[in-house]
Amino acid sequence: MKALSKDFGMPAIIPLVTVLLFCLFGSAAAMDSSSATALPANAATTQTTADDSSNRLDQYAGFWLGLSIGNWTGLVTEMDKIGPATGRFYTREDWGKADLPSIWGQGVPSDLSATIDWVLRGPGQSWGSDDDSDIEYIYLQLMKISQSALLTAAEIRAGWLAHIYSDADTPHRNKEGQPENFLWVSNQQAFDLMQQGMLPPLTGQLPYNPHYDMIDAQLTTELFGVLAPGRPDIALLLADLPIRTVASNEAADIARFYVYVHAEVAGLPAHVRSNPAARRQALFDVAAKARQLLPANQYPARMYDFVYQQFAQGKPWEQVRDALYQRYQVKEQDGYQLRHRHLYCDGCFAAGINFAASLLSYFYGAGDMQQTLKIAVLAGWDSDNPAATWGGLYGVLLGDQAIRQLFAQPLSDRFDIHRTRKGFANNGQTSFTQMAAEMQQVAARIRRQFIEAPGTKSAGINQPD
Repeated sequence: MKALSKDFGMPAIIPLVTVLLFCLFGSAAAMDSSSATALPANAATTQTTADDSSNRLDQYAGFWLGLSIGNWTGLVTEMDKIGPATGRFYTREDWGKADLPSIWGQGVPSDLSATIDWVLRGPGQSWGSDDDSDIEYIYLQLMKISQSALLTAAEIRAGWLAHIYSDADTPHRNKEGQPENFLWVSNQQAFDLMQQGMLPPLTGQLPYNPHYDMIDAQLTTELFGVLAPGRPDIALLLADLPIRTVASNEAADIARFYVYVHAEVAGLPAHVRSNPAARRQALFDVAAKARQLLPANQYPARMYDFVYQQFAQGKPWEQVRDALYQRYQVKEQDGYQLRHRHLYCDGCFAAGINFAASLLSYFYGAGDMQQTLKIAVLAGWDSDNPAATWGGLYGVLLGDQAIRQLFAQPLSDRFDIHRTRKGFANNGQTSFTQMAAEMQQVAARIRRQFIEAPGTKSAGINQPD
C-alpha cells in the first residue's frame, strides 16, 4: 500500500523556498485561524485536579491495554470485507467462525487467528506495536522530553525521522519481500515529505499530500485526549498540529471528534465510570457534545446523524452497515465523493467510511466493551482502527484492572515498540505500567502549563466555571 503514496507524481524535492518560509512561520501556521475549532458551549465541564494517583495510572495503563486488544483482534478481519467484491459483509453470527482472506491476503486468512475471536497476549508474551499505537508512543516520548507539552513542527519532524524506518534502512520485509516500515497512505506520504525537509502542517495538506483525507490522523492522536482528562479544549490544542501533520479538512475534523471524546471520557468521575447504566448514558452524552464540533454541512456530521437516526429507530447494526456502503461508497451521498476518484479499494482506508463504521460500534455497543469491539471487528473496512480507538477509550473508561477482570485470564503488561519503530531505550521493551507513569508525568506538565499557570485564561484556555 505504501506505493499508493508514491504514485501521484510528487516532486522529488520540495521547493526550497517553501521549506524555508515554513521554517520561519511554521509555528504561527500551526495555530492559525483555519485550524480553530469552536467548542461546544458546555465543553469544559469536568475539573481536572490531582486525582487519586493510582486511579489515574489505572486509566492510563488501561488505555494502552484496551487499545492493544482492539488493535490485534481487529487485525484478524482488517480489509476482509469492503463491499460486494469481497462477498457479503460479516454479521454477528460470524464471531467465532473462520476468518476469510483480506483484499491483500492472497487467498490466505489471517495468520493471527484462524477464527474471528479475541487475540490476546498472556504472561511471557509482548503486545507488539502497530500503526494504531506507535506514532502515539512517539508523541508521548517527545512530550516527555520537550520543554513544552505543545509539540512544535520541528519536534514532530525530528521525532518521526529518529524513530521511523525508511525503506532504505528498515530490517523488515513484507510478504512480497519489499521493504516494510509500517506506514501507509497519508502517514507514509507525510514521512516522505519530512525526509525532503518539509514541516507540518504542510505534510498533511494538498497539493503535497493527496492522502490528506485518509484515516491516519485518527490512529495517531487519541492520546492527546487521554492526557487532558475533562478538558477537551486543552486536548484539541495539544492535538492540533499532530492531527494536521497527516490530515486536512473533514479527516482532521473526524480526528478532533475522537480526541474530544477521549478527553471527556477520561474526565468522567469514578462513580459514573463504574456504573453500567450511567456509563452508557455518559457515552451518548459525550458523543452528542462531540458532534457539535463537526460542521453541519459536511459529510462527517451527516454520517453521524444518519447512523444515530438508524440506531434510534432500532435497526440491526448489520442493516445500517449495509446502508452505509450503499449511501457513501456507491451513491456518494452527503458530499462524500471518493468513488469517482478511482482510489485503491474505493478508498477503504478513508477517514469518512471508517468514521461511519466506528459510530456503529460506538452506539450499538455503548457501555459494553466487548460488544463494542466485536461490532467494530465485524463491521468491515479498516476494522482494526475503530477497534483500537474504542479499545483505548474503554481502557480509559474502565481501567486496566477492570479490563483484566473482564477477559478473565492473565494478560501481559509488556509492550514492544521496536516491532515497528526504532531508537528507544531497552531495545524498545517497555510496559503499560511504565507508559502509564510517563503519561502521568506529561499530564502533570500539561496541568502546570495550561491550567495552573498564571494567565492561562487570558491565553485562550477555556477553564471550567
